[in-house]
Amino acid sequence: MSGLLALLDDVAGIAKVAAASIDDVAVGAAKASAKAAGAVIDDAAVTPKYVHGFEAKRELPIIWKIAKGSIKNKLIILLPAALLLANFAPWLISPLLMLGGAYLCFEGAEKIYHVLFPHGPQHEIDSEEQGDPAHLEEKKAAGAIKTDFILSAEIMTIILSGIPDTNFWMEAATLAVAGVGITVAVYGSVALIVKMDDVGLAMYANGDLSLTRFIGRGLVRGMPYFMKFLTIVGTAAMLWVGGSIVIHGMEELGFGWLGHLIHDWAAIAGHMVPEAWVGFVEWTAKAAMDGVFGVALGLCLIPVATGVIGPLLGLFSKDDAQ
Repeated sequence: MSGLLALLDDVAGIAKVAAASIDDVAVGAAKASAKAAGAVIDDAAVTPKYVHGFEAKRELPIIWKIAKGSIKNKLIILLPAALLLANFAPWLISPLLMLGGAYLCFEGAEKIYHVLFPHGPQHEIDSEEQGDPAHLEEKKAAGAIKTDFILSAEIMTIILSGIPDTNFWMEAATLAVAGVGITVAVYGSVALIVKMDDVGLAMYANGDLSLTRFIGRGLVRGMPYFMKFLTIVGTAAMLWVGGSIVIHGMEELGFGWLGHLIHDWAAIAGHMVPEAWVGFVEWTAKAAMDGVFGVALGLCLIPVATGVIGPLLGLFSKDDAQ
């Protein structure tokens, strides 16, 4: 009997350790995922365009196809790469983070540039879009998965940098939980966004109450404005997160003057308000200055990307096509 009680006590102890480990993984995944906010919001803002123009019944299957590709990107390719990086070349994490942050700055600044200096209207229609819908669907999904790979690489690297030093399996579990959780959150949100106008249309057409029809009409009319708002928030988040990543990386590489200057200016702004608002004002001021730096860096990268990197990638694409 005493042996059975000892065994039960050991089992209870193992269960407590396992529960604590699961809790640590969940907490670590949540904290690390929060740092990837800019890339996550951008992912949610970018994806809906890939289902534009398809029949309503094909929207959710396409999103599901992209979501499965995103999970494969994160778990099969990027998670092992991140673990190898963390255990064998941790010195590369900061430069890669800075590269990802610079990419976020470039994307955000490019969106602002296109708003300020829009291109002329596109009158030509891609001939492939008039062909087989199934082929077009596969092409759009493949393009979305490729875009997701870039964003997922940024997200997983940012998550990796936010995980405290633990053992190999804890890092792997935290990365996996965070990666899957972010994918579910992003593509679940995308599915809701894409179908919201259909829900509103159904409420307006079939609602028995005037309130139901009013809400439905509001959803249909409001979704285009919501998408614009989401794009603005996503752009701001990209510039803020990208700028802060690059500035933090500069500090780690020994170039901390800009980070210290921003910190000092944020502290000055905090001293100008009542004590209850100090923390909020300092955080807002720092985020705004990180974002301004992100805009400046992104604008500097636009000619580099369009004049050097883009043509080089185009040459490789032509070689592959031949």
